[in-house]
Amino acid sequence: MLKPFQWPAWCVAFARSVRVFAVDVGHGALEISHNSLALVGLTVVGAALFVGGDAALRAQVEDRLMVLLQARQEARAEAMGDVLAGVSDLEAVGRATALDPASLPAPQAAVVQWLSKRYRVAPEPLGRLVHEAWTVGRRAGLEPTLILAIMAIESGFNPFAQSAMGAQGLMQVMTRVHDEKFTAFGGQHATFDPVTNLKVGVQVLKECISRAGNLSAGLRLYVGAGPQEDDGGYVARVLAEQVHLKGVAEGKNVPISVPTTLNAPVASATLDALRNSQ
Repeated sequence: MLKPFQWPAWCVAFARSVRVFAVDVGHGALEISHNSLALVGLTVVGAALFVGGDAALRAQVEDRLMVLLQARQEARAEAMGDVLAGVSDLEAVGRATALDPASLPAPQAAVVQWLSKRYRVAPEPLGRLVHEAWTVGRRAGLEPTLILAIMAIESGFNPFAQSAMGAQGLMQVMTRVHDEKFTAFGGQHATFDPVTNLKVGVQVLKECISRAGNLSAGLRLYVGAGPQEDDGGYVARVLAEQVHLKGVAEGKNVPISVPTTLNAPVASATLDALRNSQ
């Protein structure tokens, strides 16, 4: 009796591979056809709606079509190794704290460039902060250079800074103490928004100066030092930095390495002048 014919093992393996490949190709073709049909269907429906359909339905079809197309584009990009494709956010630029310094008046632009070099901070975020300091300072009746000097001494323009006592943000606001001031900005976490922290900090500063009766005592109160307590040179450093910033805004050549200290006679005269100007 003849033995039944048996294919060699390599032929069997090859046949199985071909079958698996054919099945995968078939499934892929089916999926592509489904997606393509979906796109064609949406396109036809969309075209009909554009010709004489309801505006609301037309908007829904547009949104659905855009979502589907974007999903397909992201899937294709991710398959090619583009990690950002799936996490893109076109609205991110609107949340950035930035302003082109070239759009600012000359005094403000000069302050931006000086602070950028002195504290090694990008000029665009500083452009927004300087602009806000001038705007909010005018409304509060405070010198914008004083506001910027406090930010410089308090946090070095780090919007996420936090002290050992819990003061937070650019102007080192005690968030848990002044939590009600953040209600208008959505809650306490807004303290880490640079512009919000600036606005709340200015309000706290204005209240401190009003309560203390003068600028020097107000700054001591702002930093948390009592009338008889040592402020660690805080007031002197803030006033010195303000003098430098006023000089820059007035077009003077102020070195970026100038120390945040003033000799006693200059400090006394500066304090008198600033007290009269606030």
